[in-house]
Amino acid sequence: MLNKLMKNGKTLILAYDQGLEHGPSDFNEDNVDPKFILDIAKGGKFNAVALHKGIVEKYRDKIKVPLIIKLNGKTNIWKGEPISGLTCSVEQAVKLKADAIGYTIYIGSERESEIFTEFSKIQEEARKHNLPIITWIYPRGKAVRNDKKYMSYAARVGLELGADIIKIKYNGNKEDLKWAVKCAGRARVVIAGGVKKNDKKLLKQVEDIMDAGCAGLAIGRNIWQHEDPTEITKKIKEIVW
Repeated sequence: MLNKLMKNGKTLILAYDQGLEHGPSDFNEDNVDPKFILDIAKGGKFNAVALHKGIVEKYRDKIKVPLIIKLNGKTNIWKGEPISGLTCSVEQAVKLKADAIGYTIYIGSERESEIFTEFSKIQEEARKHNLPIITWIYPRGKAVRNDKKYMSYAARVGLELGADIIKIKYNGNKEDLKWAVKCAGRARVVIAGGVKKNDKKLLKQVEDIMDAGCAGLAIGRNIWQHEDPTEITKKIKEIVW
């Protein structure tokens, strides 16, 4: 199922789901336009691009790489216990010719059981359509005092729930990440690109991520906020492969 999303067992996914999650605060005059990002995805030969359904509906003809549709999301305005509401069905994703689906899970949230219940239905439906499932798994909520210590827990939850690729945040400790990769078993681990970093710090982090045994990255702002997206993509790909 993962053949379309991977090359030699590795993957580089261009993430552009931040508009729903963060509002327009991440954007400038160029990258606020989805076409700008889709041109980067095509030119950089990314393994996939991750989008919400609204952008897919309006720009489907511009998407020239494998497509991951995020099925749930939330704004950062809501301050209660985190839960990412369903915004797209598996059936809609199939109609939009998605190659995989993405789903965000907040472990530690008071609403964790609701999230797990919904995901189980999503996972079952996706299997009927032979769609790979990518989980964004983040420890969040009042019970989570230090999300960095739960990296391996997040990875294991992804395996236990049935994810094919598990997207987690790197806590900065390579040995911890190696253990997280082991905890994920045969599921693949990719790391979230996170907030914008300088090139030296970013590339060193990519080296650590790959040395730890990850399958790659799902990265957004560090690409499309960069002054030269093509060049930084090239440098990252040289490390990933």
